[in-house]
Amino acid sequence: MKNIIYQSEVVTMENLNNLFIEMTSKFCNQRCKHCYIDFPKYKKVEDFIDVDIIKNGLNDTVKNDIKCIYLTGAEPMTHPDFNVILRLCLKRCDVCICTNGSFINEKKARFLKKVADETTNEIIFKISIDHYEELKNDEIRYRGAFRHGLFALKYLSKYNFNPIITVTNYYNEPEEILCKNFLKVFENYGIETDKAHIHIIPWYDKNSIEMEKFDIHTGKVDCENGRILTSKGVYTCPFLAGDYRGRCGSSLNDYTKKCALETSFCQICLKSKKQIFGIDFKEFAIS
Repeated sequence: MKNIIYQSEVVTMENLNNLFIEMTSKFCNQRCKHCYIDFPKYKKVEDFIDVDIIKNGLNDTVKNDIKCIYLTGAEPMTHPDFNVILRLCLKRCDVCICTNGSFINEKKARFLKKVADETTNEIIFKISIDHYEELKNDEIRYRGAFRHGLFALKYLSKYNFNPIITVTNYYNEPEEILCKNFLKVFENYGIETDKAHIHIIPWYDKNSIEMEKFDIHTGKVDCENGRILTSKGVYTCPFLAGDYRGRCGSSLNDYTKKCALETSFCQICLKSKKQIFGIDFKEFAIS
């Protein structure tokens, strides 16, 4: 009987173009069934990143050609200094807010428009809505999540933002069907968007014990041109933030540019053959 050994591929970061900032790793106002984060069962952990860590990170990467900074988390808009951090990052480049949208009402959208008008850089939004049917979406997120997401899109559209809708394909439906039905829903709610702004990503089942054979790296993965800054150091991507297998270093002043595609998270990226967290600006027509 032959023993089969799979050797994971090692990827070297080409350029640091995407800087992800983990605003909080555990604090969120939702507990979605499909989330890859292991949340505390009995209490919320307020583990917000310090503003000084972000300032140091921006200083350490001043020579890097960073195209976009992504404010992510758990839920980044729960950070008590969110507005300060947003303005700080906008001084550097475009900023993408990755959010469930529940904190965006008309007043907040109007404020964000004011902030956007203060700079030549752009605020981009990635809003999470996971199904075009309200009941199916709320079944995996929470009751009212569907309407919160749509209201956020409507308010942002009113102030001339053009958000990207991030869809985790929890029910494993064909992408064409998802896009077609989402566009119908948005049209019914008077939200103008297009197929390019619907970003469908595969669902990672963290409870699965199956380990598949690793695919060959043939697409674009986030660790090729991005790193995530957290309160505990630098990691290869948001999936592996806090995971020792993804740790690159203690700061953006000195970190490794190599990473091994050895985890089940990496398999999701390899299968999708596209960036899970970053934006491919050639694919998405950001206006």
